[in-house]
Parts: sequence; C-alpha cells; structure tokens
Amino acid sequence: MPHHPYRTFRTTVARVERLSPHFLRVTLTGSDLVHFGTAGLDQRIKLVLPLADGSFTDVGQFDETVGMLEWYRRWRALPDEIRNPIRTYTVRAVRPDAREIDVDFVLHGTEGPASAWASTAEVGSPLVVVGPDARAEETGGLEWNPGGGSVLIAGDETAVPAICAIVGTLPPQVTGAVYIEVPTEADVLPLVSPAKVDVTWLPRGGTGHGLRLSAAVHAWGEAQNGSASSLDFADPSEDEVLWEVPERAVGSCYAWLAGEAGTITALRRHLVRDLGIDRRSVAFMGYWRRGRAEAS
Repeated sequence: MPHHPYRTFRTTVARVERLSPHFLRVTLTGSDLVHFGTAGLDQRIKLVLPLADGSFTDVGQFDETVGMLEWYRRWRALPDEIRNPIRTYTVRAVRPDAREIDVDFVLHGTEGPASAWASTAEVGSPLVVVGPDARAEETGGLEWNPGGGSVLIAGDETAVPAICAIVGTLPPQVTGAVYIEVPTEADVLPLVSPAKVDVTWLPRGGTGHGLRLSAAVHAWGEAQNGSASSLDFADPSEDEVLWEVPERAVGSCYAWLAGEAGTITALRRHLVRDLGIDRRSVAFMGYWRRGRAEAS
C-alpha cells in the first residue's frame, strides 16, 4: 500500500528544556517516529493539542487508510468543544533512530493553546503530530529553496526554529546575512553559521514588534544599493497574499522571510519594489497576524 506524504504520529513528552525566557524545547518520543521523514531545514508540521480533559477526538487521523484531507474535513465539522486545536510548527531536530523529534515553542502566556500546553508540558504528556512519512515517495512542508548565490534570512521569534535549522545546515561556501528579532537579550540562542554568513540578533526590549527587524533589513538594502528608503509598516489588506514560495529561485540573491504577516509582507514589498530583487527569489511566510489566532 502506498504511503501518504503526511501521517499522524502519537507522541509523548520525553524531555522539556527551557532555552531562554521565551523559548522552550520539547522533545517528543513515540515508536512510530522511526518513520518520521524530514529533509531538515524548515520542515513544517502540525501539532494537534489535547482538549482540556487531555483527550483527542477521533476523526480517523490514526487510520492510515484515511487521507489527511478527509480526516481534516471531519475535524473542521466538529463542534468547538470537541475539536482539538491544531497549530503549525517547525521541527527543530529529528532523530528517527532514537524515535525522537524536538519542537521549540515560543512562550507568550496561556491565551494561545500551543503556548498554554507547552507551559505545563511534562514528561509523559501526550501530543499528536502530523508530519512527513519517510516511506512516502513525495515530501512537503519545505519552503527553503535558495538555488545558488547569497542569502538573506529574516524573521521574528516564531521563525527562530526554522532559521536555526536552516543556518545550521548551510554549506560553508554560502554568503549572506541573517536577522532575527527576539523579545529580549536573554532570548539570543547559540547559533553556529558559515564564516561568510553574518548573524545578527535583534532583541526588541521596549520597541514595537517588527521595528528592529524592518530597520535591519532596510539597512541591509541600503548597503546593497547605496540609497535609503522609508520604512513601510502598512498592515496587509484582507485579500493580500501572506505566503508565497517560489518553485525555483532566480538571480544572485535569495531571500527567506518569516514571522508576523504585516512585517513580512512589507519587507517583501521593499525587496521587490525598492531593491529590484526578482519576486521569484523571495520566499515569504506570514506565520501569524497581529491580533488574530492562527487559522488551522
């Protein structure tokens, strides 16, 4: 029987490690994770969070004969009180032989279901993960596709797991710049990069979300073309694309942008409109939108 590109994995918490005031690493384990497939880098997964009583409503997600689209349709039809929250995350590390994966969470209180779950997670806590099946012929959930040339990587704290995974696997000949905005100085994490890739952490402190990241990317652009441009902080319209990934990068520079949608779409407009970077060389992902919960 052919395997679907994505499957559902039953996991439990094996370890919890506080990385910084706002970052928590949860190591998940499960016998089926021996089949968890990943090409590394920015591999996206879905986390199905338990209900208040710790349960998971059965919509066929554990039946390998039921495709993901079918059980997801059933899930969407459930009443709110028995529909498990689903959130999108990036795998930080995968160890199939040990049947483990690491997922890094950004802690921002208990209003969001993922942050609330992570804040109280302990060894043995159950979590359902929807991720790639190594036995499938196809794969998905990867947006990093730089081709050749230099790279520009920019994101806020929600993009830190993906950025760290990408930077940690860049070949030594790559050149470029990485800008990472995080809440505080204490949230700067260890990150080894190739010699010709400059990594700049941007603690927000008391400044507004996205301001330091936007200023850093604009300064990078000014250094590239020798002229300054005004910062654009207009929120994206309701119908504006918030996620676009080129199939094949072109040109000498590849940009990967991820984080709050308003900031990221404004930076994408700046790169394409003001700096003349080919839009087919700009991957941008609005992971979240200020004032709104993620649409599962």
